[in-house]
Amino acid sequence: MSTLLLRLAAPLQAWGSDSKFERRTTQREPTKSGVIGLLAAALGRERDDSITDLCELKFGVRIDQPGQIVKDYHTARLFDVRGKHKHTYVTNRYYISDAVFLVGLDGNSSLLEEIEAALRFPFFPIFLGRRSCPPTGQLLLGMRDLPLGESLEKEEWVASEWYKKQKKMDRLTLVLDSDVPGANRRRDVPITFSQTHRQHTYRCINDMNNKVHVEYQPRIPTEHDPFEEMEE
Repeated sequence: MSTLLLRLAAPLQAWGSDSKFERRTTQREPTKSGVIGLLAAALGRERDDSITDLCELKFGVRIDQPGQIVKDYHTARLFDVRGKHKHTYVTNRYYISDAVFLVGLDGNSSLLEEIEAALRFPFFPIFLGRRSCPPTGQLLLGMRDLPLGESLEKEEWVASEWYKKQKKMDRLTLVLDSDVPGANRRRDVPITFSQTHRQHTYRCINDMNNKVHVEYQPRIPTEHDPFEEMEE
């Protein structure tokens, strides 16, 4: 079994699974719905296209750098068809700032290879939950010849360098798809992204706190001087 690993990092991310009306919340880690949306965009799928094959992938997240929840305060003005101001209302949008997550996808090898190729050259722009949250740094880590859980446990710490220096060591949390009876349920599996009848269903998750122990390994300094070529 193979696993495709992704590193999701950005100044802001937003992974809502229960947002309503003027209050747009976020989970503390990426949702399956949000990541499937990212994959569908990279593959060039329209909102009404089938995503059944993507939903069948086993999904897991390792929280390498949890970040902080921040609130963005908005006001919006509504106008009628004649341009006359009708109403001003407030929206509260929540984001995760300075977070880094390791995401794993386990399933059909040919589909994972197709996704890997699409993420190198995405058809549509990709973002981390909302359009205002483009990814930064290395997103695609590649395939691992290991099951999902083992891949997430063995992968090196992918947090930001400044965070690893600050923490020195940490115990990371895994959130994995689960088929164990009595597991927690989360409504973040998309049935369709259609704008006219968007639908989601539930999945079971296993939240394993302090599952993975990691330690900071300083980078080996390079002796390469790029200006040597200019001096010649």
